[in-house]
Amino acid sequence: MFSYELHKIRSAELIREADAYRLRRAALRARRAAGTADTEHETESGVPEDDRGPRRSWFGRAA
Repeated sequence: MFSYELHKIRSAELIREADAYRLRRAALRARRAAGTADTEHETESGVPEDDRGPRRSWFGRAA
């Protein structure tokens, strides 16, 4: 019975996370459609490009 209860809790948690993710995507889509200036440099994950850290170099390091 204990494992069943854990399964139900985890399932409900995953459903809540999926709903929140869908709401974030819908809000981002709506802001982009409205042409709001604060979404110019924002990625799908909701993190501005400038805050993601440096990109990896195109060239690998010598061994």
